[in-house]
Amino acid sequence: MNVSTHIHALVKLMDDPDDHVYEHVRQEIKKCGADAIPILEHSWEHDYYGMVFQNRIEDLIHEIQFSEIQRQLLEWSSSPDKDLLEGSILIAKYQYPGLDELKIKESIQNLRKDIWLELNDNQTSFEKVKIFNRIFFDLYQFSGDTKHYHSPVNSFINNVLESKKGNPLSLCLLYSIVAQSLDLPIYGVNLPNHFVLAYMDEYHANHFGQVQNDFGVLFYINAFSKGTIFDVKEIEQFLNDLNIEHKREYFEPCSNTAIIKRMFTNLIFAFQQLGNSEKVEELTLLKSLLD
Repeated sequence: MNVSTHIHALVKLMDDPDDHVYEHVRQEIKKCGADAIPILEHSWEHDYYGMVFQNRIEDLIHEIQFSEIQRQLLEWSSSPDKDLLEGSILIAKYQYPGLDELKIKESIQNLRKDIWLELNDNQTSFEKVKIFNRIFFDLYQFSGDTKHYHSPVNSFINNVLESKKGNPLSLCLLYSIVAQSLDLPIYGVNLPNHFVLAYMDEYHANHFGQVQNDFGVLFYINAFSKGTIFDVKEIEQFLNDLNIEHKREYFEPCSNTAIIKRMFTNLIFAFQQLGNSEKVEELTLLKSLLD
C-alpha cells in the first residue's frame, strides 16, 4: 500500500466514535506530515460524515501545518545565514499556510529592479537612500499604518506587500531586504518601542564629518516616517524621553534572529489585544524555538 492510499484509508476512520481509535488514526496521519494535507483538504471538501468529522479534519490540518512551521523554523534557526526574507515568510506561513512564496519573491524582485536601475557607483550614500526612498515610498507608496498600528496583518510580509502598509518593524524589514540585495549596507536597529535602520559607515566617512558615531553607523533611517534620515543624537533623545539607559544594542544593527523574534513579540501582543489566547500560545512556542 502506497502512502497516498494509506492516508486515504486512515482519513475514512476520522469519525470513529471510539476516542482510542481516533487518537491512533490521528497520530498515524500526523506521521505522514505535509503529504497528508492535500488528502485531508480534499476529504474536507468532498466527503461529509458530519460536523465531528469536519472539525477533526480542520484540527488535524492545523496540527500538521503548525508542526511543519516548527520544523522549518528550527532549520532556519540552525542555518548559518538565517536569511531574513525566509524567516519573514515562515512567520507569514503560520497565518497563511498556502501563501504563494514565489509571488512574494517576485514582488520584491520587481521593487529591487526599479531601484537598481537608478543607482550607480558615483552616487553618495545619501543620494542612494534618497533614490531608494523615492521609489519605495513615492512610486510604490509604502507607508506606516498609523490607523491600525497594532494590527497583526502589519507583521505578515505578504500583507505588507499587498496593502503597502506596515508597522516600523515590517517596513524596516522589507526596506533592508531590498537594500542588502542591492549591496547597500542597511540593517535593522532594535530600539525599545520602535525599530529603525542603520546605514553602516563602510568607508569611515564619519571620520571626516561633524557628527561622530562610535557604532560604525553613517546615519539612521526611519522607514515608518518615509525614510527620514537622522543621526545618533536623535536616538539618544528618544531614549532620554523614555528614561531608558543608553545601551550599545540600541545604536547598532541587531541580528536577523533578533528581528524575527521581535516580529513574534509584536504578533503575540497583537493577538493578546484581540483576545486570541490560542494564537498567543502558539506564537509564544514558536518564538521560544529561537532562544
